[in-house]
Amino acid sequence: MRIEEKIELIKKDFPTTTDWEQKYEKIIEYGKRWEGLDDALKTEDLKVKGCQSQVWIKADLTPDKKIIFKGDSDAIIVKGLVAIVLKVYSGETPDVILKTEPDFLKDIGFDSGLSPSRTNGLYSMIKQIKYYATAFRYLLSK
Repeated sequence: MRIEEKIELIKKDFPTTTDWEQKYEKIIEYGKRWEGLDDALKTEDLKVKGCQSQVWIKADLTPDKKIIFKGDSDAIIVKGLVAIVLKVYSGETPDVILKTEPDFLKDIGFDSGLSPSRTNGLYSMIKQIKYYATAFRYLLSK
């Protein structure tokens, strides 16, 4: 599935209403369904800086040059945000990840409805994902 299709599926999954109670329910649902990380992988080097809650993101490069992301959080709402972002970017090449801006987060309304600390944390996750993509693109160019 192309990244644009993954984005459209997530956008359709969220209510078009501005009712944040419904959106939070959907975010929590994503968090509950998300596999997360084994406790052994919740290490300091995988921790995302800039998140108020604890967030860990792990990235692995597959033989076909795609990045598989896994992630987790100690807070269920944040875990839901991790799930949403990683569902979009996981399984993509570094170039696709770097070209795809997180505009879908604004389309869902996350730019206006989340608390400032959650919004900062969300964009810290995006920054970390783009950092991994940049590093893997560099490794692949050698």
